[in-house]
Amino acid sequence: MTNHQVINSQQERAFLVGAAIKGENPLLGMDDSLAELALLAGTAGIDVVGQDSQQVDRIDPATFIGAGKVEEIREQAVASEAQVIIFDDELSPRHQRELEKRFGDSIRVLDRSALILDIFAQHASTREGALQVELAQYEYRLPRLTRQWTHLARQAGGGSARGGTGGVGLRGPGETQLEVDRREISRKISKLKDELELVRAHRGRHRSQRTKAKIPVVSLVGYTNAGKSTLFRALTGSNVYVADQLFATLDPTTRRVDLPSGRQVLLTDTVGFIQKLPTTLIAAFRATLEEVVSANVILHVVDAAHPNVIEHIESVEETLDEIEMPEVPRVLVWNKMDALDGPLPQYDLDSELYAGAAQVSALKKQGLDALLEAIEQAIAHNAYMVTLSIPHQRGDLISYLHESTTVEHVEHQENGVLITALLSPEMYDRYKQYQV
Repeated sequence: MTNHQVINSQQERAFLVGAAIKGENPLLGMDDSLAELALLAGTAGIDVVGQDSQQVDRIDPATFIGAGKVEEIREQAVASEAQVIIFDDELSPRHQRELEKRFGDSIRVLDRSALILDIFAQHASTREGALQVELAQYEYRLPRLTRQWTHLARQAGGGSARGGTGGVGLRGPGETQLEVDRREISRKISKLKDELELVRAHRGRHRSQRTKAKIPVVSLVGYTNAGKSTLFRALTGSNVYVADQLFATLDPTTRRVDLPSGRQVLLTDTVGFIQKLPTTLIAAFRATLEEVVSANVILHVVDAAHPNVIEHIESVEETLDEIEMPEVPRVLVWNKMDALDGPLPQYDLDSELYAGAAQVSALKKQGLDALLEAIEQAIAHNAYMVTLSIPHQRGDLISYLHESTTVEHVEHQENGVLITALLSPEMYDRYKQYQV
């Protein structure tokens, strides 16, 4: 590559920085949050060489952590030969500019949001995923466009969200785009939004077809690395990508699964959630998250052996609230039970939301039958057990009942077929004229 130096041609070294505001109680404490940030850095291919944190009365309007602490961190970063300083919270454009000045040209400044966006850029494997990441990156970078970004972009070379190389935080939109003015960036954002609207409309048509078919949709959600994709593979036999890293799955995958009663459901694996997920990312992944919103049942998968599992549950619940998840039945899936050393953590399920819970080891395929039973019960949570008398000539309605729901009893009579079955509210509207 001529005239370009690829910054991450060897593993970058990073120094992590956290700040906690006195009196605030985030879901994860400072140490746990920085540990998670280190995992994110590792997923992005960064070597963490040190960290520091500070309790502050308020966020400094200029430097985020105060001028004295900035100098202290700069000295630590230089001593550890760090090329990147990563803040655990999203920095405002002003903070970004001021910190870049104070740390100097030899040290780049990133925040948690830029790091997560970079990981998404590495893992986006479909056109939809690439579009969503690219939009989120442009919206994040637009207010941060400075001469410094352009200078770093020239060093990094031509990376792209669709597989190019470049330093962490620079991968994604082609670096030449960072040299154009705000109007050009805004034009690009507008174009990406238009493309994603087409994707969203396409997804909407697929969802409409599924709704007409009345096949229940079950969506897997959970904190990143809770084992959703491993569970998806165990339940479906699908050869989806599984890795012990954060955000290994970005693009939703859907497969059919047979329940114990014989009826089928569509199981969808979705992107993992995490605390402090960038708002630009949630907005960009709206089309993907709509797969969750349109589900009939939610499987909330958690890592039962993780020390912060309760905080992870609450973080996912907050994100579901943020995307305005309807109150459909949920099943709490305690995964990785084979790795749990000690009793199951105590968590009070909201009985209005959760139809039940299951304990599984997706890796060892243990507890899956009980989970399928729990899914069946969750589907029945908002259903009616009714007895119908269907004319013999309506064989299509009789067949559909057997294919789509739980049939408890069948009796052939002179005037028709007497069937006792479990009906969803939508199916009840279709069959209520035959109720006896």
